[in-house]
Amino acid sequence: MPRPETRPAAADKSQLERSPVSFRRVLALFRPHRLQVGTVMALIVLSSLIALATPFLVRTVIDDALPHSDVRLLAWAVAGMVAVAASTALLGVVQTWLSTTVGQKVMHGLRTSVFTHLQRQSLGFFTRTRGGEVQSRLTNDIGSMQSVVTSTATSLASNATTVVGTVVAMAALSWRLSLLSLVVLPPAIWLTRKVALMRREVTGERQRRMADMQTQVEEGLSISGVQLGKTLGTGPAQSQRFARTSEELAALEVRSQLAGRWRMATMSIVFAGIPALIYLFAGLPATSGGMTIGTLVAFTALQGTLFRPLMGLLDVGGQLVTSMALFSRVFEYLDLPVDIDDPARPVALPHVRGEVRLEHVGFSYDGGRPALTDVDLVVPAGSTLALVGETGSGKSTLASLVSRLNDVTTGRVTIDGVDVRDLSLAELARVVGVVSQETYLLHTTIRENLRYAKPDATDEEIEQAARRAQVHQVIAALPDGYDTMVGARGHRFSGGEKQRLAIARTLLRDPRVLVLDEATSALDNETERAVQAALDEVARGRTTITIAHRLSTVRDADTIAVLDHGRVVEQGTHDELVAAGGRYAALAGAVAVPA
Repeated sequence: MPRPETRPAAADKSQLERSPVSFRRVLALFRPHRLQVGTVMALIVLSSLIALATPFLVRTVIDDALPHSDVRLLAWAVAGMVAVAASTALLGVVQTWLSTTVGQKVMHGLRTSVFTHLQRQSLGFFTRTRGGEVQSRLTNDIGSMQSVVTSTATSLASNATTVVGTVVAMAALSWRLSLLSLVVLPPAIWLTRKVALMRREVTGERQRRMADMQTQVEEGLSISGVQLGKTLGTGPAQSQRFARTSEELAALEVRSQLAGRWRMATMSIVFAGIPALIYLFAGLPATSGGMTIGTLVAFTALQGTLFRPLMGLLDVGGQLVTSMALFSRVFEYLDLPVDIDDPARPVALPHVRGEVRLEHVGFSYDGGRPALTDVDLVVPAGSTLALVGETGSGKSTLASLVSRLNDVTTGRVTIDGVDVRDLSLAELARVVGVVSQETYLLHTTIRENLRYAKPDATDEEIEQAARRAQVHQVIAALPDGYDTMVGARGHRFSGGEKQRLAIARTLLRDPRVLVLDEATSALDNETERAVQAALDEVARGRTTITIAHRLSTVRDADTIAVLDHGRVVEQGTHDELVAAGGRYAALAGAVAVPA
């Protein structure tokens, strides 16, 4: 009879083909815990061997103690059974504790390593990768690997020990019945395996439909999704789509339950049929060999324990592929190159003046069309540079190079004469503060959102930053004040309020260089004037790079640079540029836009 084929999921095989992983690398994760792992293996083997004593004790009770009314032997045999049960139970507790502890330590190390490594990735990685994919690998994949540690590896050792020990014990009890089992077991295992594979196929399809449903729930019932659905009138269509997915899931659930019942029915037949055949052959003179009742009962008990571990061993191939695919997915993230990293020998800036220079700077995304070309700009310490231009001219890209959210393709960006690539990322974040047009608030209190920028900030410092950002009065009017929960992505606050909270958070760091990327874009005219006045006050003595579409917010900048298709086409003061009658004057509406 050919060995039943173990069929790993196609996605797992595809993952391993795309990103193969060696056993040596997986084993290296457990090397620091090799003593505990060795102890677990020893406990598994010991527990399996001890459990094999029970059938022999049963035979002693039936064949010797009971027929001869030997109370002493009966007491010892019964005590032995209790001792075996207690020993295996205690060893099982210790083994579970050790294996779970090792597994959790390995998982903790992997989770921390992946999270830390992903934080070091550039923004380009996160724009190319779905957020759900990152979360899935960090939580679901690593969480699933726990079963690899505590189940797959331990069950392999346990099943192998049990099968070998049981076969030896069965042969010792009756070699004739052992040969019978070798004939009967393979077709029984094949039938059960076939039903199990059928159920796994249905279950896999059901899980995919569950994932589709979860995606539809997330997209359709999130705040943004509901808002989009209501404004576009797509609610009925989304409901119909959800109903179709739910109907398919219901049908798959019925098929899954039927497949499960078929599997249970098959196993029930096997569990009942094999002992029945053993009883039959034990009663035939040609095959019994003078077998005692005690031997028959003991043999039947042993044979009953052989089926499940054999099935477990046959599943090892698929389990290993699934397990290695999980490791492959996690290692795939750990092996991502870090595009923007700390230098080998970072330079310190103990006394920051804040002069920013861009020298022959060029930049392109993923080697594509240049987003910036040969940009030369000087921002003296304490001065203000405004970047203006049409959408897509490269303003935000240029600003991202100062904070090193991206690295230049050619040229260099310096602060006080030091290339930003020679500064540690922590040092650069201390020197350069950024307020972007896309405000992100954490799902926690206002106080903790602000303190995120400076964990050791006092309540007085937090309040002072809020006052300077013109948002203290808004916070003070809330029932819980600074302890008010912001909510998911800050949706309970208006766009202007969120923007001012973000400004306060940046001001709390007290950076010498400020990058304001459309920092007042979400504010109404009155609030914009108040926040702009606060920013003007904060910018005194600091180097400030401001990006704005509304030219009214940059009229007083020391220097205005006009970008067009990634090049600086003009620079000067507001009055100088208007008088020149060029691109800036056209943007300001002072002259007609050239054709």
